[in-house]
Amino acid sequence: MFPTRRSWGVGTIAGLLGVFAVVFTRPLPLVGAAFVGGWLLARQVLFLADLERTVEAISVTHSPDRTRVRTDETVPVTLAATLEKPTPLAFELRAGLPTGASATVPLVVSAEADSETTAVELTADVTWPTTGRHRFDEARMTVTDGWFRETLTVGETPTVTVEPLETGTVHIGEGGTRVSTAYGEHWSRQEHSGSGLEPTELREYVPGDTADRIDWKATARFGTPHVREYETETDRRTLLVVDHRTPLGIGPPAETKLAYLREAALSAVASTHRFDDPLGLLTVGDDGVTARIDPTSTPETYASIRRQILELVPTAPGRASDRTADRTGYYRQSTAADVQRTQTTLEDDDSAFATALRPFYADRRSYHERLESAPLYGAVQMAHTTVHGSLLTIIFTDDSEPNELREAVELARRNGNRVTVMLAPTVLYEPGGMADIDRAYDRYVAFEQLRRELATMDRVVSLEVGPDDRLSSLLASRRTTGDAPARPRFNGGHA
Repeated sequence: MFPTRRSWGVGTIAGLLGVFAVVFTRPLPLVGAAFVGGWLLARQVLFLADLERTVEAISVTHSPDRTRVRTDETVPVTLAATLEKPTPLAFELRAGLPTGASATVPLVVSAEADSETTAVELTADVTWPTTGRHRFDEARMTVTDGWFRETLTVGETPTVTVEPLETGTVHIGEGGTRVSTAYGEHWSRQEHSGSGLEPTELREYVPGDTADRIDWKATARFGTPHVREYETETDRRTLLVVDHRTPLGIGPPAETKLAYLREAALSAVASTHRFDDPLGLLTVGDDGVTARIDPTSTPETYASIRRQILELVPTAPGRASDRTADRTGYYRQSTAADVQRTQTTLEDDDSAFATALRPFYADRRSYHERLESAPLYGAVQMAHTTVHGSLLTIIFTDDSEPNELREAVELARRNGNRVTVMLAPTVLYEPGGMADIDRAYDRYVAFEQLRRELATMDRVVSLEVGPDDRLSSLLASRRTTGDAPARPRFNGGHA
């Protein structure tokens, strides 16, 4: 609580009267000072009582016209205050707009003291330029009776989700040919067979097969007992690994590599949610994992993953070099410096134990140096160390680090696991990248070679993700000369 100028003026008078009484030994000015001081204290007590009643009686709301908007979209937001009865105090309310949101006019409402007003409101257009989930702050309420003033926060704190601008038509395919589905079918031929829904293969009867599994029509046709195998529908654990390092920010506004990969990742979330499959997420910045959600199939998990993907922006190096355990569940990794310190200690130790460990730590140092410079590989390595059992890994990245990508895919497909790579060709995003059509085509051919190389690996699907109009223009320009790339058949199996 703060005194106003009026209070300071009256207090100064009381002080001067007190000084005058002491200096001139006159009791009357001292009585006057005590009276003025007591009156000022009574005003303060009355203000506090009126303030408490006003706060209890007022209801303050922020009401955005919509709680889900697009980047740079403008929507009306209403700030409203309702009192159960008029208040003897004057007040001013200022909206708690989230950082980054901007209103066309200040979103402020006020009421005079002792007015009969019990409701005030103001609506202003608010622009939301930043993608993500934004929560309003409580409104700031300044209350005064002319003598004292207090500022406090009141009201609700709704959230607004700002989604990226609609990109152009997203092409997901291979060699310029779109595929009908990026995530494959929801059946496991590899690990589960027996009684089920869909027939997979016919084989001869072997001792131990039950009679109800015999296919009598096939038995009659071949003359020997045959059994029909069926595949069973299973929950498929899926892990999305979304790269949002600096190179993923290349491209026009709202049409960056990350923007198109985000659309593909959100489609993957929707597809997985439709089957109620366990879903997890790793997001990868320049210095390593920026968020981690382990695979589960709860509604909260799907919502959290979607929100994390919507809020992704390209990172820059140097923001998370020392990673420690946090509420996302990510654990601290030993760094190359840690390993180097241990190796130095071992070099000063002549014991047989230290001698045996030196080669191991030399290899560890080399490995960690490589891992720290390869965040995507490190993220996949971490996931497949901590998540056991079969796993479909979907990697969303670009072609800027082909060697790291190859290693990450090799690691992700171990132990019979399946991998889908959603790959953004840099040539389709760079400003001016299509100006020289011959050079652009050569770069696309190099990208296509990388994509096909990944697709030839067992249990790997590799698909390109990009603007459909730019890719179509590139391929159409080459078809006129008769040397457009051949469109390969789908290679790598179902995801």
